[in-house]
Amino acid sequence: MSTSTPISKPPTVTEPLAAAALRLNCSTRTLRRRISDGSLTGYRFGPRLIRVSVAEVDALLCPVPTTLAS
Repeated sequence: MSTSTPISKPPTVTEPLAAAALRLNCSTRTLRRRISDGSLTGYRFGPRLIRVSVAEVDALLCPVPTTLAS
C-alpha cells in the first residue's frame, strides 16, 4: 500500500527560469543552484520547463547594508 503526500498548490504568478534570470540580470544556472540548495522552489511544467514564483524570486533580493557618512 502506497501513501502519497499532499502537494501544495503552486503559486498563481510564475515565470520561466529564463525570464526570472533576465529580470535579475543573472544566469539560469544561478537560479537552478538556488532551487538545488532549497532557497527557491521550482515547479516543473512538463518534462523540461521549470517555473518559479515571482514573489519568491523577489524575496531572494535583500538590501545591502551601507554605512552612513559622518
